[in-house]
Amino acid sequence: MFVNNCVNLQPVTKKGKKMSKVCQITGKMSMVGNHVSHSKRRVKRLFEPNLFTKRFYLPEEDRWITLKVSAAGMRVINKKGLKAALDEAVEKGIIAGY
Repeated sequence: MFVNNCVNLQPVTKKGKKMSKVCQITGKMSMVGNHVSHSKRRVKRLFEPNLFTKRFYLPEEDRWITLKVSAAGMRVINKKGLKAALDEAVEKGIIAGY
């Protein structure tokens, strides 16, 4: 998916809608849970992923890519390497391409 010479790295749902608060490596996204008070009253709340917008250098293609990754996603990139992590994300369907 090329748009104005930029690669579309935005995660996409099954219906084709773009999602903003999703890690582009691990696929972590917001989830719903309960805020439990001292008296054990439960109120719905969101648990957001720990996301960072970070630039990574891809030496195989001699270019920089900007990814929205979680802290766990950065650990995956450090462990496996950027190319392998991106290939795995494409294989899982988290991102369309890079």
